Amino acid sequence: MIGRYLFISFLLVLMVTAASAATSLGVPDPQDFSWGAMLMGLFGGLALFLLGLDRLTESLKAAAGSRLQSSLERLTSNRFSGALVGAMTTAMLQSSSVTTVLVVGFVSAGAMTLSQSVGVIMGANIGSTFTAQIIAFNVSAYALSLVAAGFAMLTFARREQFRHYGGMLLGLGLIFFGMGIMTDAMGPLRFYPPFLEWMVEMDNPLVGLLIGALFTALIQSSAATTGLIIIMASQGFMSLPAGISLALGANIGTCVTAMLATIGKPRAALRAATIHVLFNVAGVLLWFGFIDQLAALTVTLSPRYIDLEGMSRLAAEAPRQIANANTLFNVVNTLVFIGFSPLFSRLVMILVPERKGSGKTPICVPKFLDERLLDTPAAALSLARMEVGRMGKEVVQMTHAIWPALEKLDTHLFREVQKRDDVIDLLHAEIIRYLSLLGKKELTEDQAYDYYLLSQAADTLERIGDIIESELVETGFKMVQLPLRPGAQTRELLERLHAYIHTAVELAVRAVSENDSSLAQELLGLRREVNETVEGAFRRQVASMAASDTERLKLLQLEFEITDKFKQIFSLAKRIARLYQPHSD
Repeated sequence: MIGRYLFISFLLVLMVTAASAATSLGVPDPQDFSWGAMLMGLFGGLALFLLGLDRLTESLKAAAGSRLQSSLERLTSNRFSGALVGAMTTAMLQSSSVTTVLVVGFVSAGAMTLSQSVGVIMGANIGSTFTAQIIAFNVSAYALSLVAAGFAMLTFARREQFRHYGGMLLGLGLIFFGMGIMTDAMGPLRFYPPFLEWMVEMDNPLVGLLIGALFTALIQSSAATTGLIIIMASQGFMSLPAGISLALGANIGTCVTAMLATIGKPRAALRAATIHVLFNVAGVLLWFGFIDQLAALTVTLSPRYIDLEGMSRLAAEAPRQIANANTLFNVVNTLVFIGFSPLFSRLVMILVPERKGSGKTPICVPKFLDERLLDTPAAALSLARMEVGRMGKEVVQMTHAIWPALEKLDTHLFREVQKRDDVIDLLHAEIIRYLSLLGKKELTEDQAYDYYLLSQAADTLERIGDIIESELVETGFKMVQLPLRPGAQTRELLERLHAYIHTAVELAVRAVSENDSSLAQELLGLRREVNETVEGAFRRQVASMAASDTERLKLLQLEFEITDKFKQIFSLAKRIARLYQPHSD
């Protein structure tokens, strides 16, 4: 949003400067030309254009729904399918930066190698050209019809999916309507010599490259830059080679956004952004000397209007040609460089090594949650799922660690278990805070259900940690004070029960993090074994009570508490399983 305000401010300064120049030169004739009217038309059209782009993006995200979610989960495949999924995901998200943030999360989680991430980032560049292809249609004559149809669907459609489609039509209509207004507003510039002379300078590839890079770095949106290039081309202001050089510059300028996003982030984020920079810069260097050849190839592949001549033909053909050149540039670069993914990853490891002595990110700090993705609920839910999985692994380790402490009755081990709960509590608080922010966004029914599942799973896992830290550890400290110790048969029963509990918690965490109902079903399949073991432990403890002295009764009571707490933990694990198996018994 800040980038768009800068974009408007930059245009305002540019137009005011041009207006001053026009006034001093006395051209064009003030009776035939009004700078005020042009600026109002330009910025009014720009506002509608950006509003439409926002509406289109939001509707695309919502309409994608579960398909986007499944696409994100497939980001971990090989580099070739990763490139395809990266392109599709970016086309739906309308942001290569969002896809890059997700890639960082998967790499940090160990679910994707750095080499695989190269393919996804390359594919994201292809997906980012989707906006330019839409803009190049420029069916301004039908814009208001699209607005009307979209508004009607938003207002009267009952099914949520149809309302999303209505939002897409409304967004497209506003984009084309805004383009039409801007096109009409810029028409008088055809007769303004200083502006035309400035546009001639764009035919110099180096000038176009630098202006495209600087302008995109300023507004932090390559889509907006490409859209403006296409609008200017539709007026016949710009030749195809000039448009290509500006688009190449935009591909470099967009790297600034990726690098800014790494500030304060882990090394994995910086490496992903560095891959983005290396790929884009290498692609521009590859094509910079062949802009004319790329233009010729694009002309061959694009529609031609041989019945038109001069500026009219240029205005008719150039927008689609520039959009196609932008897509062709990114597709060919991906095909050329994807085979060098391992080389890219090795080079990035050299350029961005691990910090000496830095170690891993402190475990009590959220690793995946990124508030920049809250406006993309499907992506934010994926990150929240990874963070819940990370918290769950801490619970699994805590569940594992409690048995050696109880078996050895070691106070040091008990305190280590307590420290783990501090980590779980911190992560739980951050996850709930993140989900509460996400809950304020507009969610689809499926996303709202996923939001509910993750919230419940996080709360239940945190409760398991509390039982271990507050109740089992307290029971252990009491047992340390007793002169007696559990017998061999009792230890064997409790150890067997603990093994079932540990397995159950591990399956529950995997069911959440992998969104896998089969794992939940496997957990529920442990009920019989757990119940039999619990009943066996209780029977033995009750049988021992009749012939026990005071000290032995105290020990039996504590053994009973341990058995009961293990049973509670299994019940909580079952609760998570039932979330992912709603029809289970």
